[in-house]
Amino acid sequence: MMWLATYSTSAHLLLFLSCKLPFCIYSLATMQACVELATSVGEMRTETELLPQCWEQINHQYEERRLLVAQSCGELAIYVRPEIRDSLILSIVQQLVEDSATVVREAATHNLALLLPLFPNMDKYYKVEELLFQLVRDPSGVVVDVALRELVPAVVGWGGKLDQILRVLLSHILASAQRCPSVSGVEGTIDSHLRVLGEQERWTIEVLLRMLTELLPFIHQKAIETCPSIDPSENYISESSLKLYATGETEWSAFEWMHTECLPDLIKLACLLPAKEDSLRTVITKYLLAVSGRYGKDYLEHIMLPVFLIAAGDIDSGDFTYFPLSIQSKVRGFRPKTSVAEKIAIICVLPLLLSGILGSPSSRQQLEEYLRKLLIQNTKDGSFSMHHTAEIIDAIRFLCIFEEHHGVIFHILWEMVVSSDTNLKTSAAALLKALVPYVGVKVASTHVLPALITLGSDQNSAVKYASIDALGAVAQHFKSDMVVDKIHIQMDAFLEDGSHEATISVIRALAVAVPHSTDRLREYLLTKIFRLTSAPPTENDIERRRERANVFCEALRALDATELVKRCGCSRPCTQGGTRSYRPGKVRRYAGEHRQGNGGTPWDRDLCQQFLRREQSAWEERGWRAARPCCCFCSSPGGLTNSAGEHEVWSHNEGWIWRHVARQSKGR
Repeated sequence: MMWLATYSTSAHLLLFLSCKLPFCIYSLATMQACVELATSVGEMRTETELLPQCWEQINHQYEERRLLVAQSCGELAIYVRPEIRDSLILSIVQQLVEDSATVVREAATHNLALLLPLFPNMDKYYKVEELLFQLVRDPSGVVVDVALRELVPAVVGWGGKLDQILRVLLSHILASAQRCPSVSGVEGTIDSHLRVLGEQERWTIEVLLRMLTELLPFIHQKAIETCPSIDPSENYISESSLKLYATGETEWSAFEWMHTECLPDLIKLACLLPAKEDSLRTVITKYLLAVSGRYGKDYLEHIMLPVFLIAAGDIDSGDFTYFPLSIQSKVRGFRPKTSVAEKIAIICVLPLLLSGILGSPSSRQQLEEYLRKLLIQNTKDGSFSMHHTAEIIDAIRFLCIFEEHHGVIFHILWEMVVSSDTNLKTSAAALLKALVPYVGVKVASTHVLPALITLGSDQNSAVKYASIDALGAVAQHFKSDMVVDKIHIQMDAFLEDGSHEATISVIRALAVAVPHSTDRLREYLLTKIFRLTSAPPTENDIERRRERANVFCEALRALDATELVKRCGCSRPCTQGGTRSYRPGKVRRYAGEHRQGNGGTPWDRDLCQQFLRREQSAWEERGWRAARPCCCFCSSPGGLTNSAGEHEVWSHNEGWIWRHVARQSKGR
């Protein structure tokens, strides 16, 4: 008998050791053999002979063996006694979810979901819940996907503690943001309320919000099942059910949870997120849209909309007819109570109101009306939007992330563009500038540019200069020849105005766009700088002349730092000492000519000397000194070398800009 027991143990061990690295077909064959063996030998021998072999492989050096153990947990659970399933097998799974290999944690997650229905009781519920939240927050997206898709429904179905999971989930979501440091340590400021999220915290909040979305079908089903007036066959909340709820005569806690617990906590989370956290705000928006899609239009209009209106600070628009008196006071408490809180609400909650509530397919008409109210109708002093133009523009910028709302937004924008109100036109230009990164070239050509050209022809200087900044944003994001041509024409019109402010605005807007624009636009900018600096200055105001000089210097610096043609002034590849060397030919050549008195006015030479001093100081601080010309063909100023004599590989503009300046100097 002793010999037989030893032989059986050896046979079990051979199942795991049959292949050094059990890939694919070998793993499948091994698992099939384990299942057949467990079927043949019965529960006791599976527990005493096969499971110990699994346990011994947990810390094996090869992840393929550990993966095999993870797979065996779900497959063999049915062949052991119930009390073993939630003790030994759960202990094996618990250790495997800590494994360093992603594939092992993924398999452990999948098999834990298979294991749960086989547990005899709920004694291990809180341990399983702890594993659930650990796996949902796993650093690997693959493990998270399996946990959300398989483990979350399995735990809800097995444990039946949906309320408990939701309570812990919302607590984790808020805690993940609250423990992050404030943007500013100055008490009483907006930034002191906002949080700087690290990558780990951002990932955690995102996956927990995804988990909340995965739980939404269970939340909705429970609300439907516990409704005193809904036919179980219906799957939405009707207006008649809301009227019954508003009387306060029936208790409907599963229904109330959404607008008394969940939505307020999401609003609290939103009020911790800086404006740049568009990714998390998008996840919240998608959850809100999913809620309205399941609960129905009536719930969206009569429950969700008033909650977010009051939380966004728009206290006059909320209708509380469908709220019981006991809940009305709680919802009214979401109203921001200080000026700082009001501004935070507009920054953080208004984007969700526009995109997640009014952005629902059933509320498009309301969205257009509300945008018109925000941007056009409320122009009188003291209105909701009068003193928060920048925050409202940022909220609409977030709304523009969703392409389906572009039509509504640009329809309202055009009404602002053709308005006679100067403030509306200035706001329209600022809004167009904010929306440019979120539209395609077609929308830019058919909507953005025509609106900006119309604003650019306005007699009011503030409107005109605001449109120049927006055109610079268009130049920065689009490289289409048609778009660039339109920008050239409009900028020429601004420069023909001849005013100091127009010139400064054009050069500054184009200089900002230079690193991301086309060669044609860079050449256009250089041409304008050359012509403007060649003309005698008409300004007697020293401050204006200094501002003009500074803007031109910054534009030259921006041009000098772009990478266009990696050639020297002779149009040949620059080599020196066997190393390719790219020289700062064009802009420094241009500046050098004026420094030597070969062209331009005394004021212009002062400008170029200022530019050269800035550039030389900047490079000398980094350990570089002037170098000799790179080759016998090139007479352009040399590059820079470091203390070891090594040539810097310039990423500066070379051949074509040098030749362009030479042609301009000769009057071609």
